[in-house]
Amino acid sequence: MLASWLRRVPTEVIKKSDMMKNTALVVGVSGITGSNLAQKLLANNWTTYGLARNPVSTLEQLHPIPANLLDEEGLVQALEGVNPTHVFFTTWMRNDTEAENIRVNSALVRNLLNVLSPKKSVQHVALVTGLKHYLGPFDAYVKEGVLPPTPLREEQPRLALDNFYYAQEDEVFAAAERDGFSWSIHRPHTVIGKTVGNLMNMGTTLAVYASICKETGRSFSWPGSAAQWYGISDVTDARILADQLIWAATTPQAHNQAFNITNGDVFRWSWLWPQLAGWFGIDYQGFDGTVRPLEQEMADWGPLWQQLASKYNLKEPDLQRLASPWHTDLDLGRPIEVMTDMANSRRLGFSRYQSSRESFFDLFEQLRQDRIIP
Repeated sequence: MLASWLRRVPTEVIKKSDMMKNTALVVGVSGITGSNLAQKLLANNWTTYGLARNPVSTLEQLHPIPANLLDEEGLVQALEGVNPTHVFFTTWMRNDTEAENIRVNSALVRNLLNVLSPKKSVQHVALVTGLKHYLGPFDAYVKEGVLPPTPLREEQPRLALDNFYYAQEDEVFAAAERDGFSWSIHRPHTVIGKTVGNLMNMGTTLAVYASICKETGRSFSWPGSAAQWYGISDVTDARILADQLIWAATTPQAHNQAFNITNGDVFRWSWLWPQLAGWFGIDYQGFDGTVRPLEQEMADWGPLWQQLASKYNLKEPDLQRLASPWHTDLDLGRPIEVMTDMANSRRLGFSRYQSSRESFFDLFEQLRQDRIIP
């Protein structure tokens, strides 16, 4: 399992001779997307810098850069002597309102690209956003009047709503016009992968939920809507997202385009949920007409998780650093089925595929091996 988690980008996607001359700056290297991307880049001989407020990493060859993207003067100092050819922007900050999301998250992108501009080293900037591009921002997420047709396609126009994803894109477009680099936009569905302390982490949230259910004899109960339980869905493995990021950055015909990115299969949660329960050896309860949000269910489980962490000698006793039930509730509580169309990257040669069931199983196995779950 672990070997498959660490597998490299296929050679037909990346030529190693091209890797030797490339220098990557992974912004948000501590997150699900950034950490998996840095791992892939290093495995393919890129010189790789990882920027985060606290860039803790077990990757020996990674060059960590601690920095605050809202501090432009501090960024100048932190990036002194760093001349990336490729920038992969994988981070964001959650705020109370969409207006604040726009103000803060556009500044993150703008400050970084302003600091890099005088270096004249950047050839390509890749920005990771997501399906809120189509489904709406947090405060208008999949609400009546803005329900998009599915499958979601890149050519669908922006919604007539304020959205920090649009603001981040516009910062990239403006800097590309000024500095002459190419760009790519990547829109994953729910990203499945390992990290600790991430704002949106369904896979680890469900692993923690299942572990507590097993320990306490609870049923692994479906928390979401009927539409999600019975409808078609897909997810994005962090490894396949990393593959597409590198592919788009190094494939000229993929430049200056937006790409959806999912595993390439579809499923129904009514099929997958029992299998997740089976992996943990626990009973499950499917949709029975009642939505049971995980945020409410897990609200008082912090002390319970501390007990489990102590009993099984787990590495992270803080439940809030592992689980993001609010985000899992958003995804599993949608009133429509949600799946994405991958034709845009497929027609240009990106052919990677990943089993979504194995995405979850691989993650669970790694979490257990790393003593994150019992």
